[in-house]
Amino acid sequence: MSTGDVRRPKSKLSTTAAADDKPEADVVDDAPKGGVLPAKKSTTQKVAGTQKTAGGATKTATPAKKAPVKRPVAGARPGGGGKGRKPLAPVKVSQGRNWGPIAMFSAAGLIAVSIIGFGAWKVYEKDHQPPWQERAAAITGIHNYLQTNPEYFKYDPNVGNHKNGALEYPTSPPVGGVHNPQWQNCMGDVYPAAIPKEQATHAMEHGAVWVAYNPDLPADQVEKLASKVRNVEFMLMSPYPGLDSKISLQAWGYQLKLDNANDGRIDEFINALRKNTTQEPQAGCSGGITDTGDVPLDLAPVGG
Repeated sequence: MSTGDVRRPKSKLSTTAAADDKPEADVVDDAPKGGVLPAKKSTTQKVAGTQKTAGGATKTATPAKKAPVKRPVAGARPGGGGKGRKPLAPVKVSQGRNWGPIAMFSAAGLIAVSIIGFGAWKVYEKDHQPPWQERAAAITGIHNYLQTNPEYFKYDPNVGNHKNGALEYPTSPPVGGVHNPQWQNCMGDVYPAAIPKEQATHAMEHGAVWVAYNPDLPADQVEKLASKVRNVEFMLMSPYPGLDSKISLQAWGYQLKLDNANDGRIDEFINALRKNTTQEPQAGCSGGITDTGDVPLDLAPVGG
């Protein structure tokens, strides 16, 4: 062995590592040729939870942290391939509305509201309209014989207001006065031929409106009048031979003569006077005579 060679003793760590079949950490020989060895760098080896240094010292080693286990994300592609995607929310398919039933119920609701509203308006109108006498007086051309000729409605108290046979009246058609014991049926009756004026006058005593027309009135005009009378109680209609106008409306004490069935005053007359002019509030219009002809039927005794 030459003077310049310096042998380095084997460290205990190397022996121990060899015993454990583990290689010793390499030590770099940086000794200069002058024979002076530099201080050895300490090496560290982790063995079963301990650390041994090159000088033989032992210290407890901090256990290595385990890498966090990555769990697969829902919806991620299998086999890795990057981050998993967020699951997609299911797409809801919008179903079209069934507009048929909706439209039907809406229309029914509107009809119901309209009916209720119309009924409420009629009640309000009836409760807040002027008295029927004022409404009648406002009709242009109407004649109130109760005011101008009250004597037409007087009768002999010994005989009463009923009398059989043909009777004469100061107006044509008559508007009241003594009449036949039997009334003409006035439940919206539209008679195709003339009726006894004595029986029609009795119907007016009960509150009926009598629509008389000239037999020469065109058929469409006759039908227009009939549509206002047909099936309406306290109404009757018949042709009247010799009438000096095309149309004449009568109620007890009132008369209105017209030339056209489309005249709006017809409705005004009916609305104001039907039932309101009754002289016997408890009397009705059913059970009367339905025969036609200008000769009254004397079916009841005179009087009363």
